[in-house]
Amino acid sequence: MARSVDPLVVGNVVGDVIDIFVRAADMTVHYGPKQVTNGCEIKPSATVHRPNLQIAGRHFDDNKLFTLVMTDPDAPSPSEPNMREWLHWIVTDIPGAADASQGREIVPYMGPRPPIGIHRYVFVAFRQQDPMVMMMAPQVRHNFSTRAFAAQYGLGLPVAAVYFNAQKEPANKKR
Repeated sequence: MARSVDPLVVGNVVGDVIDIFVRAADMTVHYGPKQVTNGCEIKPSATVHRPNLQIAGRHFDDNKLFTLVMTDPDAPSPSEPNMREWLHWIVTDIPGAADASQGREIVPYMGPRPPIGIHRYVFVAFRQQDPMVMMMAPQVRHNFSTRAFAAQYGLGLPVAAVYFNAQKEPANKKR
């Protein structure tokens, strides 16, 4: 019997960003026609605008609310991630089966801009117990902790996560 290995474990997302969890929701993320799948590569130029992102409950009603966090655990470089995690986006109060645009954006979307090396960009969804009326935006984007954020707001373990890789694109040389 073959054992499957979780791509979030293989990609060190579990460990660097989140703890092991049991997926309890389906999350789809699209940059234009390109769907984010664990470990796929997407060019930063394709990620300038925030993605279309939907979360739908599996073992619970779709009328629940979700919080989304997007970070880069490889900032500023994968070999020396001393700014880990770089915060790219926080959206709360996303209705189940709705797009993230229907939620409340706490930290505006910032597209990936990896300066060196191959960076992982991680989307993590949490199920909320109640609306997040008192959530404050972090003052800085560097040295964010998804785990500490989830603990601070009583979010518990994630219900879904997915990540993609991106690296700096070569500059267009005009002659």
